[in-house]
Amino acid sequence: MAAFDPRVFAGNLTQRPGAYQMLDGKGRVIYVGKARNLRRRVASYFGGRPHDAKTMAMVARVADIRVTVTATEADALMLEYNLIKRHKPRFNVVLRDDKSYPYIRVRTDKEFPQVSFYRGSRRAAGRLFGPYPSAGSVRATLGQLQKLFQVRQCEDSYFSHRQRPCLQYQIQRCTAPCVGLVSAEDYQRDIEHAMMFLQGRSEAVTEVLVKRMEDASERLDFERAAQYRDQIAKLKSVEAQQLVTRSRGDLDAIGLVSDGGVHCVAVMSFRGGRLLGSRSHYPRAAAGTTPEEIMRGFLLQYYGRREPPHEILVSHAASDADALAELFRSRARRRVQIKHRVRGDRRAWIGMVLTNAAHAAAARKKSGTVIRRQFRALANSLELDEIPRRLACFDVSHTSGEATVASCVVFGSDGPLKSEYRRFNITGVTGGDDYAALTQALGRWGTRLTGAETGVPDVLLIDGGRGQLGAAAAAVDELRSGGMRLVAVAKGPGRHPGRERLYLEGRKAPLKLPANSPALYLVQQLRDEAHRFAIAGHRARRHKRRTASPLEGIPGVGPKRRRDLLRQFGGLQAVTRAGVDDLARVRGISRRLAKLIYEHVHSD
Repeated sequence: MAAFDPRVFAGNLTQRPGAYQMLDGKGRVIYVGKARNLRRRVASYFGGRPHDAKTMAMVARVADIRVTVTATEADALMLEYNLIKRHKPRFNVVLRDDKSYPYIRVRTDKEFPQVSFYRGSRRAAGRLFGPYPSAGSVRATLGQLQKLFQVRQCEDSYFSHRQRPCLQYQIQRCTAPCVGLVSAEDYQRDIEHAMMFLQGRSEAVTEVLVKRMEDASERLDFERAAQYRDQIAKLKSVEAQQLVTRSRGDLDAIGLVSDGGVHCVAVMSFRGGRLLGSRSHYPRAAAGTTPEEIMRGFLLQYYGRREPPHEILVSHAASDADALAELFRSRARRRVQIKHRVRGDRRAWIGMVLTNAAHAAAARKKSGTVIRRQFRALANSLELDEIPRRLACFDVSHTSGEATVASCVVFGSDGPLKSEYRRFNITGVTGGDDYAALTQALGRWGTRLTGAETGVPDVLLIDGGRGQLGAAAAAVDELRSGGMRLVAVAKGPGRHPGRERLYLEGRKAPLKLPANSPALYLVQQLRDEAHRFAIAGHRARRHKRRTASPLEGIPGVGPKRRRDLLRQFGGLQAVTRAGVDDLARVRGISRRLAKLIYEHVHSD
C-alpha cells in the first residue's frame, strides 16, 4: 500500500466548504477543523510557508485525513463542533465543562402555569428564561418571583390533589390556585408580570401595578390597593439589590486569561439588564495555541448546546467570528453579534470579566504550585533523595480510653486522596494505651499493603513523640524495606501551631522547622486532617456504644429474648440488677445463658 501523501491528497480536494479530520498513525483523530474552501485550507498545512511550533508538531503526526463536504460554512462549523465533542482531539481547544445550563421554565400550556427550575431540551413545553450561570442563581430568582408575584412552583401531582392551602399560602408566597382562592384570570395576570420581570421589564411591571393601585383606590377597594402598594414596594426593594445596567438586552461578556499554561475563560451573563452571575471554565489547549484560537474553540463549544444572547462581548478577537455569528444566528433565528472592540459600559464589563478570569486562573495555578513547592520543601527538610509522591499520617483518638479509633489519611501530589483514607476500631488493648493502639492499627494497615507497592507511602508521619516513633518503627518494619521514611510530629511548647518538633530515626535531637516553612505547613495540614478524621470516627463509635442496649451483642440473645427479659423485669435497670438465678427463671433462658448475660452486663 502506497504511503499517504498529504500534498497529493489536498490537491485533489474540492473547493466547497466542509470539515476535515487529521489522524495519526494509530488512527486517532488529533485535529478537527472546518474550511470555506477545503482544498485551499488543507493544502495550507503542507505548503512551503512556515508554521508555529504547535502546527508543525501536529503536521508531523498526520498519517491520514478525512473530509466531509457540507452545503454551507455554517454546516461545516456545526459538524466541527460535533466532531470535537465526540473525539476530543489533542490539538483542538477542548471545553471540558459541557454540562447544560439551568433555565426557569413557565408552563404556559397549563391553566394555572407553574414556574420551576429546568435543565434539559430547549424544545420543552412552555417558555424558558435563561440560561443562568448556576443553579443557585436560578433558585434565588425563583425565590424573588414567589415573594413578588406569589406564583406556584409545586409539581402537578401535588397541585392536583390539594384540598386546602399549603404552607406557601400561609407565608404569602402563593395565592393557592390549587383550591380556587384565586381566579384563573387574576393568576394569569400574575404570571404575565412574572415573565415581564424575567425579561428585565421591571419598570413596565411597576407602571401596571401603580395604575391598578390607583384604580382600586377610586373604586374604594382599599384592601386590594394596599396589596398592590406592598407588591410595588417589594419590587423596588428587589431592584435596589440587583446590579442594573444601562443595557436593556441580553448579552454575555467573555474574558480569556492565560497564566503559566492555565487557560481560564470567565463568562458573565446579563439578562434583561441584570447581572445573573459568572462562571469560569478551563479549556484544554495544546502548547502554542493562540488566544484567538482558544476563544474561537470556546465559543463554538460553549454555544453549541445553548442558545446565545443577542450580544457576545469577547476580550480577544475570535478567528472566524463572522462564521460563528452566522451559525448562531441561523440556530437562534435572530440576530447575534460577536463584538471585540467596545466602548463605555461594555468595555467596563469586559474589564470586570477579565478580572474574574485572572483571579480564577491564579487560584487554579496556585493550588497545584503550592502543593508541589511544599513537597519539594519537605524533601529538602528530611534530606530525601527524591521528592515524595505519597504521604500518610496516623493518629489515635479516644475519651479516657473509651471507643479508641485510629485514622490513616493519605496525600498525593494533587492533595488529599480521600478514597485511601482508613479508620481502625481498636479492640483488645488497655484503655488509654496509645502505643498498643498505634501498633495494632499499623499492623492491620501493613497487612493490607503487603505486596501492594503502589500503596506504600514515601513518608509515614505519626502524631506523637519519640515513643510513638519507636512503636511505629517496630510495627511497620517490613514495609520500610522500600525506603519509607518514618517521622513523628510532636506539638511544641504550649501546643501552639508553628512550634512542632519532628522526630526522625537515627537522629537524637528533634528537627525544628521555621514557622513559615512550606514543609511545616504541609505537615500541619496532614496531621490536622488525620486528627479530624480520627475524632469523627471516635465520636461516631462512642455515640453508637452509648446508645446501644447492653443486651445487644450477647450470643444466643436475639430480639425476642431481649423483649422477654425487659417484660419480665420491667426495664433494663432491673435486668442489670438481677442475679443469675433470677435471669434463669425467664422462659427460654438456660442457666448457662443466664450466666453469660450476667457477665456481659457487668463486664464494664
